Amino acid sequence: MEKTMMGVIMGTRDFFPAEPVRKNRQVIFEILEEHNIQPIILDEGVTHLGAVETWEDAKKCAELFKSKFDKIEGILVILPVFAPEKTIADCIQLSGLKVPVLVQAYPDDLDMLGVQTRGDAFCGKISACNNLYQYSIPFTLTEMHTVHPTNTSFKRDLEKFIGVCKVVNGLKHARLGAIGARPNLFNTVRYSEKLLQKYGITVNTVDLSEILGVAQKLSDDDARVKKQLEGIFNYIKTQDVPSPALMRMAKLGVAIDLWAFENEVDATAFECWTSIQKNYGVNACLLLSMMSESLLPSACEVDVTGALSMYALQLASGKPSALVDWNNNYADEPNKCIFFHCGNWPKSFFSEIEMSYGEILATVLGKENTYGTVSARAVPNPLTYARITTDDRNGKIKAYVGEGRITDDPLNTFGSRAVVEIPQLQKLLRHICKNGFEHHAAMNPALVGGILVEAFETYLNWDTYYNEA
Repeated sequence: MEKTMMGVIMGTRDFFPAEPVRKNRQVIFEILEEHNIQPIILDEGVTHLGAVETWEDAKKCAELFKSKFDKIEGILVILPVFAPEKTIADCIQLSGLKVPVLVQAYPDDLDMLGVQTRGDAFCGKISACNNLYQYSIPFTLTEMHTVHPTNTSFKRDLEKFIGVCKVVNGLKHARLGAIGARPNLFNTVRYSEKLLQKYGITVNTVDLSEILGVAQKLSDDDARVKKQLEGIFNYIKTQDVPSPALMRMAKLGVAIDLWAFENEVDATAFECWTSIQKNYGVNACLLLSMMSESLLPSACEVDVTGALSMYALQLASGKPSALVDWNNNYADEPNKCIFFHCGNWPKSFFSEIEMSYGEILATVLGKENTYGTVSARAVPNPLTYARITTDDRNGKIKAYVGEGRITDDPLNTFGSRAVVEIPQLQKLLRHICKNGFEHHAAMNPALVGGILVEAFETYLNWDTYYNEA
């Protein structure tokens, strides 16, 4: 696995003891190695103890960071003692890096508060953060104000911070694909490309007819089509699906893959009804499922900000995400509901899957034109859900995030489906309705809500509602 590269600023001050800095430098290296982090830090011969104390030190550290400008994903500020707060802020500002910053401070030992042994990092952290605030440098705090790097609390802080870095850096340069036009009646998935672009998120568009045109020109014996068809057979049970429908899916998959590769998109949103059923004779759900499973999140109904929400969750967890409808109540239980979609969820949400047809669309378009859904019940798992949207009325991006769980409660229906339990669900639903959010959300089988909230609020400056338990 490729290491996460982080800049490390070790603070020191001439009238504080040098030994804590010298000793804890090696401790930090060991902790970072445990978390697969490659530190970019001054050598001990370049500055006193390889730490940052003076203006000259700040310039040297900034130049080092500049040499890895395109690879550094975050900055760690390590305070063994009360370090010069201005110099730390100068270093980050001079580097030009706009990446997440984590500030850590060492605790003092009650038996070592003499002049020769105290560190006062408790106080120094407040001063360092004050300067970062003055310089308009956003930063993340550890759960405990002071914490030793070997403490499990700091290790959790570091794991969370890695996720924050992945989300922030991934979203700032995200390339999304909008394949086709949103269904005419689906005003709910309208969004602003200009607001997304303000944050570095680019939307690439293509007409569905162009994708279908490429698919229809592919021959049955094309090697790419054969490979795609084999991938379908390996992915899902297809025994009740007509062969012509499977061949059309394979060709469509090749056409989508070609466009996605050419445009280097990170996530896609697809026009999944009703043009594709009427003009091509399949559902695209399976292909969206396969792409999401391979970590190319793919949303239905041209829900571009839904695809962005899926991508954010994936960046935080490293696992595939799904797009869901907030679809049904679950009996009279106020904190449970049913997540549903025709059949586009990644297979990792299930223990076993089979291909079916779009039972709802089939009522008007015919069963023969709607094969291609993933029919299965999600297995119990932890859950994080999220939704990003562009609030065009107020000219901003906003989001909500929360955690819950997928349950094994009885559920007798079709499609991709799950019963979920979410604390304060009724309060959340009121927030969704009152604030104009879509009926779609993204979900991921991991508990990463805190990562998203920190990334969205602190570094992207998005208004974020956190539905905490």
